[in-house]
Amino acid sequence: MKNLDQTMLSLSALFEHRPHLQCVLFDLDGTVADTATDLSMPVNEMRIERGMEPLPLSELRPFASTGARGLLKKGLGVTPADADFESMRDEFLRRYEYGMCNHTQLFDGIGELLDQLDRRQIRWGIVSNKVEKYVRPICDHLGIAQRSTCMIGGDTTGYPKPHPRPLLFGAELSGVDPLACIYLGDDRRDIEAAHAAGMGSIACGYGYCGDEDPPSAWGADRVVHNPRELLL
Repeated sequence: MKNLDQTMLSLSALFEHRPHLQCVLFDLDGTVADTATDLSMPVNEMRIERGMEPLPLSELRPFASTGARGLLKKGLGVTPADADFESMRDEFLRRYEYGMCNHTQLFDGIGELLDQLDRRQIRWGIVSNKVEKYVRPICDHLGIAQRSTCMIGGDTTGYPKPHPRPLLFGAELSGVDPLACIYLGDDRRDIEAAHAAGMGSIACGYGYCGDEDPPSAWGADRVVHNPRELLL
């Protein structure tokens, strides 16, 4: 599927180029849900306990899609090469699990988009790199769990993105051919996974992309900068 003109973008334009579209699969963090505040809280709690000032959300937000690894590196300078990385990661995850639904909410416009997909009888599901035990309660909290055809985490298949297996499994659970799917995400690995799975792709520039690797460079079929651009 060749790249399309990236102006005034919406899913409806993709119907013209993929007329047999049957399913839309979404990344979770930074695509469907704004989870940055809840993901940043554990880092700042850990900083405060270690005598450091909390970082503003604006500094941590671009790292939200990278999970504990990226946030710990940004907030505490810890990498997997450090001896205490695993214990600090476990602490981060304990703190996150306790408060992961405090501020998390759907991005403005996503609820309307999901309603439109339902009305068009187009299936949709969630394929995240967040572990599945977090994906499901967050989807419950957002009120989308019962409507979604799948809720796949990074550990569900044993192959996190950019491996295509999670996306292919999402298509399988949704009962559709991968070629009849579009995948949306806010990270380069999302687009790489979509390409490897044979799916159409939309890069969500409103998510946690950062500036070093802009969505326009990922080779997606479309780039959107506001969830409302996706409305049909």
